[in-house]
Amino acid sequence: MLLKIHPDDPQERYLSQVVDVLRAGGVIIYPTDTVYGLGCDIQNKKAVEKICQIKGVDPAKTHLSCVCEDISIIGTYASKVDDDTFKLMKRALPGPYTFILKASKKIPRHFQHKKTVGIRVPFSTIPTTLARMLGNPIASISLPLDDEIPENNLNPELIHERFRGIVDLIVDGGQGSLEASTIIDCSEGAQAMEVIREGSGSLSDLGLVLLE
Repeated sequence: MLLKIHPDDPQERYLSQVVDVLRAGGVIIYPTDTVYGLGCDIQNKKAVEKICQIKGVDPAKTHLSCVCEDISIIGTYASKVDDDTFKLMKRALPGPYTFILKASKKIPRHFQHKKTVGIRVPFSTIPTTLARMLGNPIASISLPLDDEIPENNLNPELIHERFRGIVDLIVDGGQGSLEASTIIDCSEGAQAMEVIREGSGSLSDLGLVLLE
């Protein structure tokens, strides 16, 4: 099913349909402020396993992002966030950044073998509103690229042709991107911060310089 939702002023009745799918353990494809992603309710173990299966990765070894309504979720899913890291996150989020933090004991049981958690608050109304309405973060991973034509991942209708019957619902939120979020590892604190991947998020905008 392909559901077209306005990216800036999303229709609440359509968002409710998506949330119903997530609550029922469904897997969706949805837009963020960067790439289209596979998502599910973070609390649903079987759904988490399914998005990893679609992506072709091992759930035990793969780090999924927690797409959240805002950074207030830090207190639930992450622990030992120092002041400098929190200030950096406040500057960066919402935006195209993923922050790796130490995981707390409050994360779902099927994530508790992992020592870290990726926190993501996109600068995009659809995913943050879905997380708010769901009441949980969305476990998320980027959509597998079409190896032959990567640009197919930009067009929701082409994404629908490729993944219908594989996922439960595809949200058309407009043209996507091929550039993923910038990943910053702050799990050991801001002083030991490491940029894992430079992506859509500008480091200079955060006052950061990547040393060669």
